[in-house]
Amino acid sequence: MTRSRWRRVAAALAAVLAIAAGFYLVRAAAILAAYKAKMLCSEVFLAGRDPAAVERELEVNDLQALRVVADSIDHRARRVTSSVAGFVVRDAVSAGDRGCTLAPDPATHPGESTPRSGGTLRVALDDRLRAVIDRAFTEPQPGRPRLTRAIVAVRDGLIVGERYAPGFTADTPLLGWSMTKTMMNALVGVLVREGRLQLDRPVPIPEWQDAGDPRRAITLDHLLRMSSGLEFDESAWNPVSDVTVMLLAAPDAGRYAASKRSVAAPGTVWQYSSGTTNIISRAIRIAIGEAEYARLPRRALFDPLQMSSAVIETDPSGTFVGSSFGYATARDWARLGMLYVNDGVWDGARILPEGWVAYTRTPAPADPLQRYGAHVWLKVAEAYSGDAVLPTDTFHATGHAGQFVTMIPSERLVVVRLGLTRYAGAWDQTGFVRDVINALGTTGTAGERPSHEDTRAWH
Repeated sequence: MTRSRWRRVAAALAAVLAIAAGFYLVRAAAILAAYKAKMLCSEVFLAGRDPAAVERELEVNDLQALRVVADSIDHRARRVTSSVAGFVVRDAVSAGDRGCTLAPDPATHPGESTPRSGGTLRVALDDRLRAVIDRAFTEPQPGRPRLTRAIVAVRDGLIVGERYAPGFTADTPLLGWSMTKTMMNALVGVLVREGRLQLDRPVPIPEWQDAGDPRRAITLDHLLRMSSGLEFDESAWNPVSDVTVMLLAAPDAGRYAASKRSVAAPGTVWQYSSGTTNIISRAIRIAIGEAEYARLPRRALFDPLQMSSAVIETDPSGTFVGSSFGYATARDWARLGMLYVNDGVWDGARILPEGWVAYTRTPAPADPLQRYGAHVWLKVAEAYSGDAVLPTDTFHATGHAGQFVTMIPSERLVVVRLGLTRYAGAWDQTGFVRDVINALGTTGTAGERPSHEDTRAWH
């Protein structure tokens, strides 16, 4: 090859790389703008927090890049607009008690449009927990902050420990991130009890119905156990990964996840994927119809448990983002935990099918480490777990940045911890729960469940 031809090839390659880099930067900027708009909108209009305080939290540590994102809040229109350099713009709009929704990204989808109480609870704070909970709000590693926001410990249906960081109260709804997946487990359970869904039946996704499509064999059980065999990049650090695009750029999260190709036979490979939960959410919408879908979480779960603060926000298409966008007060997250500790019974009424909690806690067959059940974790990830040993029946709803609802039926105990912990090793959930158990004293009644009278104490 002549020197001049080499130069032309090099110039062409440089041009391609420049275009690719430019595309990546534009998409990354759009994701940053979407993230800031969505978080600000939900925290200000749903959680009722001070915008300046929210911005200070967002723009620190590994999220300092958000400082380049300008934002404006229109309180009258209940809209947040965020932009990068004035040309990459994303909007999030409040829908009142249904939370906030991102408007579709105009760059990729042109022309598309788009006072709260946790209930009266009986509180009997146990002085033995005071020092344990106080330690949870300290910062032993200032360079790796814990940023604990809320702690609620419940035993036998009574709040025995509770504390909040400045700026947060018992009435502040807090984002659970992937703890929302356990809300979705409960919604599926209710629909199974009502005979409207079946675990072993393929899910009704229209795009999967062609003859020979291996995705036709995917069942609700496969999805709940993160064993669908669908490809999905869960890299939260990558601004153009599947999970970030699905949550912050795609107009229909469930449809986006369902479009992924099959890379393994259903039930043979375990892979954590937020996309699977949004496929479940879309499948529920198809199965029960539009008229009922919007009110399903409140009718089936939130109202029976008096989780009056709870919201699962939707994507622009109206499908619940069941993987990630659930808000509730710490007390209401504890209510969800108590439903499972009480074997799916609340106030004497069966909410979840008999045997559903046992099913939920059974390890996914395709998970070689037996760390995951059906949209709950059986083991805490190493980033949030020390060497403490918890009772064998412990399981957890967990979420990004250190959100936990730890449930221990044998101890009749739920421990909720909510925060903004972004550094591995900064928070030790297993050690904290062990200290709570040690302070309270073990019940020594493995397998027992709280009485209906205990559960009624929440009302």
